[in-house]
Amino acid sequence: QVQLVESGGGLVQAGGSLRLSCAASGRTFSTYAMGWFRQAPGKQREFVAAISWTDYSTYYADSTKGRFTISRDNAANTVYLQMNSLKPEDTAVYYCAAAAAKIPPRRAFEYDYWGQGTQVTVSS
Repeated sequence: QVQLVESGGGLVQAGGSLRLSCAASGRTFSTYAMGWFRQAPGKQREFVAAISWTDYSTYYADSTKGRFTISRDNAANTVYLQMNSLKPEDTAVYYCAAAAAKIPPRRAFEYDYWGQGTQVTVSS
């Protein structure tokens, strides 16, 4: 079992930055691929970024590549999402998720555990 708790969301102006954190409980965190997803009102949940547990390879959606950075600290049982150059279209509830997979999935249904989400609002 893995329990996930996100934090770090908030209101920021366009062009600003935020750093999301996802704290995990459970001794097996280090063997889970971790992903970030987001869901805006009226839209489907979409992939944002993911990081493997084997070699820390990272994967990004085209819309976030070059602006967002995912990282993990296995000693602290935490995964991070550094978001720079934020745009109004980045406004959404952001979720972290854990998958028992060597290669992090891009599809939400392949993840085993989810956090409760944290709201990110980017004003224009």
